[in-house]
Amino acid sequence: MTNYISVLEGLLFVAGDDGISLEEASYILELERSAVRQLLDELKKRLEDENSGLELLLTASHYKLVTKASLKSYIEKYAVSPYSSQLSQASLETLAIIAYKQPVTRVDIESIRGVQSSGSIQKLLLRDLIEEAGRLETPGRPKLYKTTAYFMDYFGLESLDALPDASDLFDLDSEEANQLFRDNHDLFEELEMRSKEHHEVEEEKE
Repeated sequence: MTNYISVLEGLLFVAGDDGISLEEASYILELERSAVRQLLDELKKRLEDENSGLELLLTASHYKLVTKASLKSYIEKYAVSPYSSQLSQASLETLAIIAYKQPVTRVDIESIRGVQSSGSIQKLLLRDLIEEAGRLETPGRPKLYKTTAYFMDYFGLESLDALPDASDLFDLDSEEANQLFRDNHDLFEELEMRSKEHHEVEEEKE
């Protein structure tokens, strides 16, 4: 027997900050909207009863899983922790896609990376390296992301034109191009090297 609440929880996790509408959940689960709404209410209550760090939120007709407001200080501390000060490979890949393709949606990022990217996007938002850039005028109105002024400072760039050449990665739309992107570590290493060099220069000035 299908555990629809667990399925909904998984869908909400994958949907990330974009969330999922009642209509979309109804279509995926092949259930009436009233039944899905009841399942969502049960999930919301379960998260509350289990004293979870997550809660179910309804905004702009979309349901999403978010961290509770009471955890804000811990999440912000995690984002700037010395243990996570160096960007991970996943974060660098996500950031590179946004830098070269901006404005871009989460779905577009994931279609290039081939993996779920909500966590990386949230961490980049917390570190002020990216920001929301409106919404795409398509069904569901997904959020668009772009880099920030702090991104330029973080990597010591005067303009986006100073980014390493990535034409080989983005001129193709095929799966071969996506695989090339996932396998291309030199680009990310150069981005991180630029960041380290910039920070070392700034420390010397101080």
